Amino acid sequence: MAERSFAKRAWYFVLRDLLRLAGAVLFRVRYRGKHWLPEQGGALILSNHQSHLDSILVGMASDRQLNYLARETLFEFAPFRWLINSLDAIPLNREGLGIGGLKETLRRLKRGEMVLIFPEGTRTADGSIRPFKPGFTALARRGRVPLVPLGIAGAFEAWPRTRRFPRPGRIAVQIGQPISPEEVSGFSDEQLLAEVHRRIAACHLLARHLRGRS
Repeated sequence: MAERSFAKRAWYFVLRDLLRLAGAVLFRVRYRGKHWLPEQGGALILSNHQSHLDSILVGMASDRQLNYLARETLFEFAPFRWLINSLDAIPLNREGLGIGGLKETLRRLKRGEMVLIFPEGTRTADGSIRPFKPGFTALARRGRVPLVPLGIAGAFEAWPRTRRFPRPGRIAVQIGQPISPEEVSGFSDEQLLAEVHRRIAACHLLARHLRGRS
């Protein structure tokens, strides 16, 4: 994919700023650890997955543009298709990224962009962190970029998968210290999976505490 147009970049940041305002009013969103987000260069942002709000919440945290993955089925609904295309989302098939999605994600990482991934693969059913799928480990190794752990708390209460629409509440997001490419190369896939899970769980716990003080 060619680099996005000025109009698409401007649209992204206008939408992000509007969502920041809505998030402050509806969910009193609080962030901690934003200094861990890289100011430049590629990065994989790895987060727990609580609700449909999660992609928005993570995007609101960053002053840089974030790349998202979107299931191919979402492209079938015209309004979502327009929105997803306007944000240059990367299609995700039922089995995962697929070869095309993997190549496009790596292309954006090597272009110095940030990509958000939810290692659980789907939203939690009870608010807890589900076991991680190992697909991101290949991206971590081939992308040679920092892995930034992130924990979200309160989004499940605001919009669990059993509800059709969100409700106002309190949400907190904790960003953790990145895992460097050098550290990644020192882990086996199983060790990397466990370390990322540990760091996201720690961020989630800190986000819960932060939310409780909101």
